[in-house]
Amino acid sequence: MEKFIDEVVIEVTAGHGGAGSMHFRREKYVEFGGPDGGDGGIGGNIIIRPNLSMVTLDRYLTKRRFRAQDGFPGEGNERSGKKGEDLILFVPLGTQIYDEESGELLYDFIKDDGEFQVVKGGRGGKGNTHFKSSTHQTPKFSQPGEDGEYKHLRLSLKLLADVGIVGLPNAGKSTLLSKITEAHPKIAGYAFTTLSPNLGVVKRKGDIYRYTLADIPGIVEGASKGIGLGLSFLRHIERVKGILYVFDAAALDIQEDFKMLQAELRSYNPELLNRPHLIVLNKIDIWEDQSFTEELLKSVSSLGRVIPISAQEEINLEELLSVMDSTFFQKELEELHFNEEEQRENSDE
Repeated sequence: MEKFIDEVVIEVTAGHGGAGSMHFRREKYVEFGGPDGGDGGIGGNIIIRPNLSMVTLDRYLTKRRFRAQDGFPGEGNERSGKKGEDLILFVPLGTQIYDEESGELLYDFIKDDGEFQVVKGGRGGKGNTHFKSSTHQTPKFSQPGEDGEYKHLRLSLKLLADVGIVGLPNAGKSTLLSKITEAHPKIAGYAFTTLSPNLGVVKRKGDIYRYTLADIPGIVEGASKGIGLGLSFLRHIERVKGILYVFDAAALDIQEDFKMLQAELRSYNPELLNRPHLIVLNKIDIWEDQSFTEELLKSVSSLGRVIPISAQEEINLEELLSVMDSTFFQKELEELHFNEEEQRENSDE
């Protein structure tokens, strides 16, 4: 079974600083040349960067301990040792870096242009040339390098999606995602088809602007307490701007299902209920009676704006996208319209 890895614990150790050199110049006719031992090199750092091609933390399942290169020892003639090479670790965008011991959030990769130096390499030791004085002309000692920093980290991935699609198993969320984006999730007719969140990008207005949808695995009652798959994936809708509640239109009691879904979201993070939402009734193609659809819409109208669709037959998908635009991205659309007006005015001058 394919598994989506969104949390791992790793250990990182920066490089040890190189030892300082205890060295003396060799001069003709001079029994003891002056000290000329160089400093040791700084140990390598460990740096974490986002990688847009990564969608899971599975690469950290087989290797959990990472160490940067040690600094090189100093040499004679006051030559400093080379710095140890930094070690670069890559994570998916949206990954949070926690100190596993204290629980402190160290860094949150919400942008693709950041990097985080998580541990610093140890300082190189000073060579014996530093310890020469008027009373100590031939110091026969140097400093060892210092240890690099060590941390026990927890990497926790939260998807950076604009809209989260939630619903009961087999509501048709994956099919909907496949029809309105270029995502290709696995789709089949059994419970918990989606075993990992799926991301897709919606292109609007001739690809003038885009937004990202995340299909969250089917939530069942008790998901926030660890029942089913929901607990593992509820974190992936914490950052969304809006939520699509998708229901099978033939479900026995959509209002009760909606209350259950909201109760699970509230148990996990009450703030999620403050996000704008739309109700999507899927699979309306299974009957031909339009009056039945209208009655169904009236019966659930108290839940919010309701859009009837058939993802499989691609019925009303453009209407759904248009309503999503105005519900979740009104500010972005206004800014886009303002920029278009400004460009038009500039071109007319």
